Parts: sequence; structure tokens; C-alpha cells
Amino acid sequence: MGDTLEFNEIYQESKGSWNDGRLRFSKQNLVYKSSKTGKVDNIPAAELSQATWRRVCLGHGIKLATSSGHVYKYDGFRDTDYERISEFFKANYKVELTEKDMCVKGWNWGTAKFSGPLLSFDVNDSSVFEIPLASVSQCATGKNEVTLEFHQNDDAEVSLMEVRFYVPPGPADEGADPVEAFAANVLSKADVIQATGDAVCVFKELQCLTPRGRYDILIYPAFLHLHGKTFDYKIPYTTVLRLFLLPHKDQRQMFFVISLDPPIKQGQTRYHFLILLFSKEEELRLTLNMSEEEVEKRYEGKLSKNMSGSLYEMVSRVMKALVNRKITVPGNFQGALSWAQCITCSYKAQSGLLYPLERGFIYVHKPPVHLRFEEISCVNFARGTTTTRSFDFEVETKQGNQFTFSSIEREEYGKLFDFVNAKKLNIKNRGFKEGMKSKNNEYSDSDEDQHDAYLERMKAEGKIREEGDGSNDSDEETGEYDSNASVSDSGSGGDGTDDEGKKKKPAKKAKVVKERKPRKEKKQKDTNAPKRPMSSYMLWLNSSRERIKSENPGISITEISKKAGEMWKQIGKEDKEGWDRKAEEAKKNYEKAMKEYRENGGGSSTPAKKYETTHTHTRGGWWEER
Repeated sequence: MGDTLEFNEIYQESKGSWNDGRLRFSKQNLVYKSSKTGKVDNIPAAELSQATWRRVCLGHGIKLATSSGHVYKYDGFRDTDYERISEFFKANYKVELTEKDMCVKGWNWGTAKFSGPLLSFDVNDSSVFEIPLASVSQCATGKNEVTLEFHQNDDAEVSLMEVRFYVPPGPADEGADPVEAFAANVLSKADVIQATGDAVCVFKELQCLTPRGRYDILIYPAFLHLHGKTFDYKIPYTTVLRLFLLPHKDQRQMFFVISLDPPIKQGQTRYHFLILLFSKEEELRLTLNMSEEEVEKRYEGKLSKNMSGSLYEMVSRVMKALVNRKITVPGNFQGALSWAQCITCSYKAQSGLLYPLERGFIYVHKPPVHLRFEEISCVNFARGTTTTRSFDFEVETKQGNQFTFSSIEREEYGKLFDFVNAKKLNIKNRGFKEGMKSKNNEYSDSDEDQHDAYLERMKAEGKIREEGDGSNDSDEETGEYDSNASVSDSGSGGDGTDDEGKKKKPAKKAKVVKERKPRKEKKQKDTNAPKRPMSSYMLWLNSSRERIKSENPGISITEISKKAGEMWKQIGKEDKEGWDRKAEEAKKNYEKAMKEYRENGGGSSTPAKKYETTHTHTRGGWWEER
């Protein structure tokens, strides 16, 4: 038995949707990392109190309960994993992994049991389904009925909106109402935000970019309340995923970004990020609505009752203490322009700022985008669509989504390329950097040095055409103008008057008109003539095309040419000489066949070109056209 057990593609239920990730059991703790959000759940081994093995929807699952009252459920294990996990739990956690069957009878009459954060509906001591009370957004009561409404997950294709429980009336001697008791148990653990008590502190009239407007932020122990003129939002700290503090490019403002999962909603609009904008010069003196003993006991030195400093520092410090998450700031990246820690660009026709971070990219502000390095499949540097003064930065994720940040100044290329290269991200077009530093400062294709099969073919056919058609007529003729036109001398001498007493004007020079070449008639193709020979490359390609198709199923025609060019470059000298001999032999056969064809009268039906001589009078002489 090793020190750790690791499992990939293990799923965790989050508001009605299954998100995959990686689960690792070690002697000290259990760690689960979501592939979608990157969120990490770290469960100390000493806190484990119960472990249950169950047959569930995606295979076999484990339900873990801790001494602090939390419940974690993971799905996607195989039947053969039970023995390994059970032995590991006994040896390292001193907890027995018990097997428990789910009730699948389909009965809708049973017993509701409240166990920590879960509501379990049981039939004959076997669980039918479980409801995480943290997913409950509202609880309404009727005469003998309790209705539970749930937070909705935008990623779930099918969502459970509500569940209704019929609660039969209790015996007459019992004073407590069973409906109210049921609702009280739900509300004690449900994520139903109720603004009870006073706020810890209040920030007045903060500028919010997303959602746009001026909002008062009321900080409560369990949630923050955004109060605006039109809308109110209550955001539990459990939904806060990450915090970012980003300096603006002008060095006079700061962005404070709060990443939310699930997002806050207003109608059909979803806000996955809360973005606040602060001026660095704005100062604030803050007094918390708590005693010094309470502040010290609850926040353990992270906050003090009286604080002063910049407004953005006060907001970020309070949020960090209440949410209990680190604040992400830009790393060592500095752009080429103004040495800022961000890059000016556009995304979806909106201008904004792209921040390269130590573990990802974030774009603010409309719409905000956060991309972690571990979810990026590859990046690409592309030419700008409108001008060569800029370029595009494309990011493709492992889920197949593509994000294009356009209109980035060309001077930023070197810094961004070095940053991406240092982070060991997969770059699609290696070699693009050298093209950026060429003399004419133009972009070059990444496959510039690769064999161009189409160009080789055109060159070969052009050469054969020149050699095969020995009687090419030259259509170019030099045009001359009449040199007898009189041109007056413009030099000094004489009295400056002619015979008529008028001032002599210098004669204008003859205007030279370039010869108009006669339009070439379209050459008719002789279908009876022998077929021109192919080059050595084309002979090799025809013999290798089927082999390339079989080795690369589903390859397109253009990809076949590219693949063939690469293979042709790698062919040895002796093999190429063999194909050159075949091409030379084919050329000799063609010349011999062409000679016999012409001797037999072939190719003589093409009418000779006739030209008509015309004369055009121009200022300063005559022009002869043919």
C-alpha cells in the first residue's frame, strides 16, 4: 500500500451539475481539485468522521462527513477501487468505509432526516435522495406543505427548480407545528440570505464597472450586500472563488475584481465577476462596528477596529479577511509600452486590458475573462486583421473554446512571447518571433521554411512549357517616335523676338507615348498533343499519396500536400536521384513524342497572329502602332 492514492476524472456535484477533477488521498489529507474552476478542497485526515461507499449515477461514489459538519460527495469510481480505498482508510484514517445501498423502489412516502447540511429522504432506512441544504434558495410553507426552491446552475442542461413535501399533521397534544419545525430545520442550514444584525462596515458610493453603477457595499459576517439605486445583490462569501487587485495602465487607478461561482443574476444577465474601480489618491478612515476583543478573536490580527489608508487597500483588506482567500496580483511581467503590468487590446470589439499573471491571464473589463494556464491547450500569435502595426493573441482552451485578444501593439510582441515561453505554454506557431524582427518589420508565416509542393509543381510545369514550346513568338516590339519634329533651342542668344515681333516661346517637347502591346489571344489547348511530363517530386507524390492517406486517416487535401512536402525534405539523396532519373526519362519520351506529333502535322492548325499598322498623330510627331 503506497503513501497516496490518486484518481482522475472523479466528479463532484455542484448545484445540479457534475464537474470533473482529480482526487488524491494521502496520509495527512484529502485533496480534490476541480478541472472547471480550479478550486481546491482540502480535507484534513483528522477531521474525517464517516465514509460511505454507494452505487450512484456515474458508477460508484464516496460520501465523506467531517467532524466540523461538512459533507463531501465524489462520484466516478470503479467497482474494483473499493478494496484499495477501504484498506487505505483503515490503515491511515482509522475510518471504516461502509457500503450502503440506495432505495430504488420509487416510493414517495418516507421519512425526512436532517443530518448536518443534508436533508435525506429515506424509505425503510435506505436513502432515496439527498438534498444539500446549501443549494436551497427559498423555503415557503403552506397549510401542510413545505416548498423548497433551489439555486440554478447555468452549466446544467436540466435543472431542478423546486421540491414540495407534504407534512402530515402531528398528534393534537404536541404544541409544535410540524410544518414550521420542518421549515426551521431547512432555514438553519439553507443558503437563504437574511440581513439580520448590523453590518461590520459600510463603503459608500463605490464605482462599480460590473454591474455598472454606484453601489453602497455593506459588509456582513456571512455575505456582502450591494445596494444601488436600481438593484440590490446579496453575495455569500461561499460563492467567492478568487480576488484580484490589478493596477490600471495609467498608474492612477486600481481594479478590484471578485470572481463568483455561481454568478449573481439580474433577469437573464449573469455576472461572473464583480469589478470595482478605485482612485489611488482616495483615502479612508474606517471603524469596524465591533469591539476590539471581537475583532481580535474573529479575525486573528487580520483586521483592527480602526484602520486608515487608501480606499482600495481598505476594501481589499476587509474582503481578504472575511472571505479568507488570497489576493492575486500581477507578477513580474512588464509591457514594452509605458512599462505597465498589462497589455492594451480588444476582445469582442471592446477595448480593455489583458493582465498576464503567474498562473493565468485575466482580461478586464467588458466582458471579463479569466483563463488559468492549466486549462489552456495552446496559444497562437496571429497577424492583425486590419494593419500590420498590431497582432492578435489567440488562446484555445482544452474544452475547445477560443478567445482572441486583438489590436495588440507590435512592440508588445517580444515581451508577451517571452512570458508565454517562460510559462511553457504550447505555442502553435513557433518561428513567428523571427519574422517579427525582420528588416521590414512584417510578419512571416510559421511554415515559411517548409517545402511548398504547389510552388514546386508550378515551377516544374513552367520550365517544361518553355522547353517544350520551341516556337514561342515574341510579341514585344519597341515603339519610336518621329525624330523630325522641330524643337526650338531654349538657350540664350538673339534679341528674344521672332520675325512677327512676338516673344519666342520654347517649343514643347514631344510627348512620348508608350506602345500599347497587342492583346494576346488565348492559346487553345491541343487535346491531341502528348501529355507533358511530371517533375520528380510529382512522380514521387503520385506514388506516395495513398500511403499518406492510409497512415493519416481523415487527412484533408491541403494537409496531404503539406505532409508530402515535409516527407520530401527528409528523403535521402539517393532516393531523390532515382526519382530525378525517372523524371528525366519521362522528359525525353515527351520530347520524342512531341517531335513525331509535329512531323505528322499536329499542332499546325493554330492560326498565325496578324497585326495591323496604324498611324496616330501626337503632339511633336507621329507614332506608329502595330
